[in-house]
Amino acid sequence: MATEKKPNLIKWSLKYSISAAVAGILCCVAPAVLFMFGIMGGVYAISFADFFYKEDGSSGMGAWILKGIALCIGVYGIFSFRKKQNQCAIDLKSKRKNFILLIVIILFLGVGLFLSLEKWSSWYFDKHIVPAQQKELKISI
Repeated sequence: MATEKKPNLIKWSLKYSISAAVAGILCCVAPAVLFMFGIMGGVYAISFADFFYKEDGSSGMGAWILKGIALCIGVYGIFSFRKKQNQCAIDLKSKRKNFILLIVIILFLGVGLFLSLEKWSSWYFDKHIVPAQQKELKISI
């Protein structure tokens, strides 16, 4: 019986931390990217993002759902790594070290990327999308 190949810690942690971060901030990054490529205008980009936030700018139900999905992706990545790692012939000490390292990498990289994308999208909305929205509203009036 052949043993399965040991999962690559770095690839695994990158895959799940990036996926979780993008899923958690999809409400802001998606309209910014679509606006950037000219696929949607400023008014629609703002209305798309407004769906996820309350009028005061705090997270609404949609944003919390996305953050919950991001958390589920991260947790799934951690537990599926553990399951895959348990199928391989690795010593217990190495398994424990890899598991803790994976949790730390997914947590810090996922949260760090989420916060970076949040900051970038906030800047991009203020700098480019809001002025475009105001121009579009003036033209339509």
